[in-house]
Amino acid sequence: MPGGVGSPGRAQIAEPTLRTDRWWVQPAVTFALLTIWVLYALVRTASQRNYFVEEYGYLTPFYSPCVTASCVPGARHFGTWFGEFPPLVPYALLVLPFLLGFRLTCYYYRRAYYRSFWLSPPACAVAEPHRSYTGETRFPLFLQNSHRFFFYSALVVSSINTYDATRAFKGVDGGFGIGLGTVIIVVNVAFLWLYTLSCHSCRHVVGGRLTHFSKHPVRYRAWTIVSRLNTRHMELAWITLGTLMVTDAYIALVASGAFSDLRLVN
Repeated sequence: MPGGVGSPGRAQIAEPTLRTDRWWVQPAVTFALLTIWVLYALVRTASQRNYFVEEYGYLTPFYSPCVTASCVPGARHFGTWFGEFPPLVPYALLVLPFLLGFRLTCYYYRRAYYRSFWLSPPACAVAEPHRSYTGETRFPLFLQNSHRFFFYSALVVSSINTYDATRAFKGVDGGFGIGLGTVIIVVNVAFLWLYTLSCHSCRHVVGGRLTHFSKHPVRYRAWTIVSRLNTRHMELAWITLGTLMVTDAYIALVASGAFSDLRLVN
């Protein structure tokens, strides 16, 4: 028995949609932007170079934490846990599965790539090309239910990025200093925290399963703050993709000698 729009009792319309607007623009733009970002991230994480500026302590988030012997000594903020990595293997292999898990299972990103890559459906009131619909009940989509657990790992990763940001307040003489790279790194970390804390799972952790908010004023206050952030979760999801790319590109250019870091203090 066919499912979806071909189910018995549904209106049999030959056209995929009766919409006359350019409904395909949004999924097409989403497809293009996500593809560009993924390709950029793949190239940068596999390149194994221009990821650290020793002079100012700048470490790109694409390589953090750098805990392999392949990393330059100054970039190993948390020590050396592994030996030399072969070519093309990301130095941040330890946390990449958790980062990808958090992003891929994110409620907004699921909507974005379901519509733009799987066309399920490509837009509201537009028939999808699939003959049946099973939701997220089969492998691998039932793994989407693990999002709440990836949220906890994202807290750890954001904490690591925060520590890296503190190391970026390094002056030319080894003392305190601030450069344009420091500002970019701190802004990126701030948005990463906003994106992480605006997660639906965070909202549930903070205020979920409370029968009476009046009996838990602190958790209720925290829940209202997270709820306000949650309304911006989509925007923060895109902003953090941008800040991650800008941060990595800036550090890569400074590390390669393309230009010098603009120093604000020392």
